[in-house]
Amino acid sequence: MKPDRIVVGFDEDWVSLKMGELYEPFNTTVIYTDILSSEMIKYASNSMLATRISFMNEIANLCQKIGANVNDVELGMGCDKRIGYRFLRPGCGYGGSCFPKDVKELIVTGEENGVDMSIIKAVDKANDKQKEIPVKYLKEMIGDLYGLKVCVLGAAFKPNTDDIREASSVVIVNKLIENGCNVNIYDPIAIENIKRVFGDKISYYTDKYDAVKDCDAVIVVTEWNEIIYMDWERVFNIMSGYVLIDGRNCLKKNEINKIGFKYRGI
Repeated sequence: MKPDRIVVGFDEDWVSLKMGELYEPFNTTVIYTDILSSEMIKYASNSMLATRISFMNEIANLCQKIGANVNDVELGMGCDKRIGYRFLRPGCGYGGSCFPKDVKELIVTGEENGVDMSIIKAVDKANDKQKEIPVKYLKEMIGDLYGLKVCVLGAAFKPNTDDIREASSVVIVNKLIENGCNVNIYDPIAIENIKRVFGDKISYYTDKYDAVKDCDAVIVVTEWNEIIYMDWERVFNIMSGYVLIDGRNCLKKNEINKIGFKYRGI
């Protein structure tokens, strides 16, 4: 109800008149353009946001190697008015119904028209690799994962939806299964959707504390408030191991470390 802008693609003048009447109460910028340009605005906007995410993920991976603090880097970048703070938080990859599809669509459209979309291709490739990072971290911290009990907290691609399309959780769970892990997964509303993907290969929970009980490690994949504000001392006391991978950098690292967890964020 409060959009930054409304884009109207049309090929007959009466359309712009009618749409102008319709959207007048919104008190926002309405852009009238041809149909192809309106489509390109949508694809280009989502691909730009996906690019910011993948760029920041690569910066985070470099910070991990050289010892820089990515949260401070994010703050310093965001203070620059030319950049701003939106879509700068690193994590374990983007998903959903828009970003992956629109990025791939631009790549294909470029190929069909003889244009090499090299930046967009790199964004897509970087995002695929980023989804595997939490399991890579787990291996670096534990070693052989075979037989370990691992809890994945969050199935949806983002909070406040049950959408698991292109979700990082799907890639992470598949990787854990490939490594011989016993996987528990919790999500407040997306459990039925993830169940349709994995069937009886993993265990499903609608109670977050039941999900983490007796687990060797936990991976935070979706930054639900229900997950961020868990009683982490209680979690620590009911787990078997103490490894915690924060795939969204949504937890307070110092507080988590004080409890006794072996914490690692992106």
